[in-house]
Amino acid sequence: MDEKKIMEGVRLLLEGIGEDPMREGLLETPQRIARMYQEIFAGLTQSPAQPLSKTFHTKQADLVLEKDIQFYATCEHHLLPFYGKAHVAYVPQGKVAGLSKLARTVDIYARRPQLQERMTAQIADALMEYLEPLGAMVMLEAEHMCMTMRGIKKPGSRTVTYAARGVFEESDTLKDRFFQMVRQ
Repeated sequence: MDEKKIMEGVRLLLEGIGEDPMREGLLETPQRIARMYQEIFAGLTQSPAQPLSKTFHTKQADLVLEKDIQFYATCEHHLLPFYGKAHVAYVPQGKVAGLSKLARTVDIYARRPQLQERMTAQIADALMEYLEPLGAMVMLEAEHMCMTMRGIKKPGSRTVTYAARGVFEESDTLKDRFFQMVRQ
């Protein structure tokens, strides 16, 4: 990331809203924002190939679900946060990933300027590509600050998205099982 460009952009933003970037409380804000952006947008330089390459051979061929994975993302439209829970499932075909690897994959996609709909699909597609399961399903439930603190101002409203791949696309029974397990 170009730290100098981020700092200059923050200074211009502060001036643009009528603030004095040289005011005591704002003097180090450009540096703080540059450091923060390196953290919250770290997914731009990461690939799900790394965490999802750590697998274990198994004869297991039943649904694996990691649910309630907390995530924080930044909406690319307003650069405001959206946050919530991810539920990630797949049906293995000879190998399983370490459970923390599913949460790491969610974080990689959450740490980019993002749309919830795209993020949901990206996680499902990464599971299919790197784990080669019989199928994958991902559901995200999130509150968007662009709907909570500005615009329509509806705090507490949640957006729910899901993506189904492979056997999850073909079987309503498997989809229903996923939704039941998420709600338990």
